[in-house]
Amino acid sequence: MMPREKVRMFGWQSLSDDEVLAIMLRTGVKDFSVQEVAKQLLVTSKGLAGLTSLTMQECMSVKGISNIKAIELGASFELVKRVLRSSLPYMNVIDHPQVLFDWLRLEIGDKQQEHFLVIYLNTQHQIIGVKTLFVGTLDRSIIHPREIFKEAMAVSSSKIMVVHNHPSGTLTPSKADIQVTKNLKEIGELMGIPLLDHLIVSTSGYVSLRQMNMFD
Repeated sequence: MMPREKVRMFGWQSLSDDEVLAIMLRTGVKDFSVQEVAKQLLVTSKGLAGLTSLTMQECMSVKGISNIKAIELGASFELVKRVLRSSLPYMNVIDHPQVLFDWLRLEIGDKQQEHFLVIYLNTQHQIIGVKTLFVGTLDRSIIHPREIFKEAMAVSSSKIMVVHNHPSGTLTPSKADIQVTKNLKEIGELMGIPLLDHLIVSTSGYVSLRQMNMFD
């Protein structure tokens, strides 16, 4: 049974990942069906989680994906990120941590360089601002607390979270990660804008330094 027929009869939940992709791709090429194209795309992305990080060139390396199809796929992946991002300001991130992680994983989990983000929260733990502080190897000497807390005061933030990715995929905090956390925690307490957590993310998961008892 073809994917489109399957959807009409049994709904979207009945489809496999490659069948959903096949519907998005619409057509294959000579001697290579659309489902074969979809399966090869999943091989290239190393699974569903890696789809949103594919470049146009990587998409086009798959037989059957033209420049136009690569652009259409990129638009679909970008839409997923924006849908998640749009829901965040209305949610308490403490009550819905998985939504926050899903967005962060898509946003920076697959980056080839470390990205350090600051998330500014109101008293209801809703996001009122997000700022990328720097891109590069995390080093406490280039983290400027004054920039973090200057923005916090500008947006009337009551608490902050900081997040960075590990391009290597490991989720083990480094010595620099731990020291940055301690510095920001101490300064946050003095400023009256406490550090709620420090998250490390990758495409495979995340860790909370608070949950690892590294705030004590």
